[in-house]
Amino acid sequence: MRIAYLDCFSGISGDMFLGALIDAGVSPQIFEDAVEASSVGAKLDISRVSRSGIIGTKVNILVKGEKDRPRATSDDIQSRTGTSEPHWHSHAHHHVHAHDHEHAVPHVPTGLEDVGSFPDDDHGRGLVEIREIIRKSKLSEYVKGTAIRTFEKLGAAEAKIHNVPVEEIQFHEVGAVDALADIVCAAVGAEALGVDEFVCSPLNVGGGTITCAHGTFPVPAPATVELLKGAPVYSSGIQAELVTPTGAAIVSTLVSRFAPFPEMKIEKAGYGAGTRDFQEHANVLRITVGESIAEIGSHTRDRATRVQEETITVLDANFDDLSPQVFGYLLDRLLAAGALDAFAMPVQMKKNRPGTMLTVLTKPEQADHLSQIIFAETTTLGVRQREELRQVLARRWETVATRWGDVRIKVASLNGSVTNYAPEYEDCRRVATEHRVPLKMVMQEAVQAYLRSEQK
Repeated sequence: MRIAYLDCFSGISGDMFLGALIDAGVSPQIFEDAVEASSVGAKLDISRVSRSGIIGTKVNILVKGEKDRPRATSDDIQSRTGTSEPHWHSHAHHHVHAHDHEHAVPHVPTGLEDVGSFPDDDHGRGLVEIREIIRKSKLSEYVKGTAIRTFEKLGAAEAKIHNVPVEEIQFHEVGAVDALADIVCAAVGAEALGVDEFVCSPLNVGGGTITCAHGTFPVPAPATVELLKGAPVYSSGIQAELVTPTGAAIVSTLVSRFAPFPEMKIEKAGYGAGTRDFQEHANVLRITVGESIAEIGSHTRDRATRVQEETITVLDANFDDLSPQVFGYLLDRLLAAGALDAFAMPVQMKKNRPGTMLTVLTKPEQADHLSQIIFAETTTLGVRQREELRQVLARRWETVATRWGDVRIKVASLNGSVTNYAPEYEDCRRVATEHRVPLKMVMQEAVQAYLRSEQK
């Protein structure tokens, strides 16, 4: 089982997570392609910097060539707010910015579908609109689902704090171009890293206060507290906001458990740098990637088999009156929302009616959410639910070069030997569409490139 461990001894933010992924070997081109594919209208500024003697990768999101859009990065602003990342707020407070910036910063709209316009009005975008923008992008279903869940967690946290329906929450700074790039790239990077599980250390949240639209609050910010419920946190005494709301949402979305440094065979590590350089404290996020050598819970069989067993939830529902058009849309929604798989089989129902049985595979913690989608989108009156064990091979991603561009290869192995490999469909489709070549030709060349690399 391949795992990634997040060492949050200096907290976590969106840009620190991206920097750590790049430093650990994820290609920057993958992020640049994702930003372009989603029509975010931003550019990445990537550099190597030192933080208290530790060299790491620093990522800045450039909007119209600027680093200092709503994300204030100057040290004088940080010394008062403790963070370089803005908050967001409910519709009722949309005429004030999240932080008291020394210089006025114009509002930047979400802008995924109209990135050329940066009006100075205060129009925000709701969660429904954000979902639709991401779904229409040219990203993989995993990336879309992960990005949408991250925004949904941010929205739910803020809605609870202000006691308003989540539909009334408007994405301002956090819904702006730079934050959308952060969240989309985080999802792309998590997919490209090719791990089976993200594990996280206790989080150093920092200290002091922050000044935002609703007044002065102690660190961590209210939204961060809500997002980190159930997570182990502490403060080392540094007077700055170390865990930002976006960082907390990424942890809440990707991390499956919190633990000390796990037993693992380390393959690689990377350091993502924060904006500030503290004295005698390295302001970096470390990610360590490797193969787990620990027992996988009580369901692990003979470890010599090197096959992971995990508990999943299976959802079933029957229909005899659902439009095929609605059914296709339903499958897309379920996969985007995090289903491991979703498929249909023909069945014979009562009164001899031909019908369809929907089956959805999901992680247990996602079962209730996916059941709600089934109820909302279909005519069924009941969803059956059961838990099953499944065995999965160890998997990893490798990137190969074709004459038209890079393509990822998913490689499965047993006892350290490769048992299967396949080019990533979304990568091949993107390359085939951009260069107007047959999809099968791209897939064949990607496989041949992988085989050549294995022979070296």
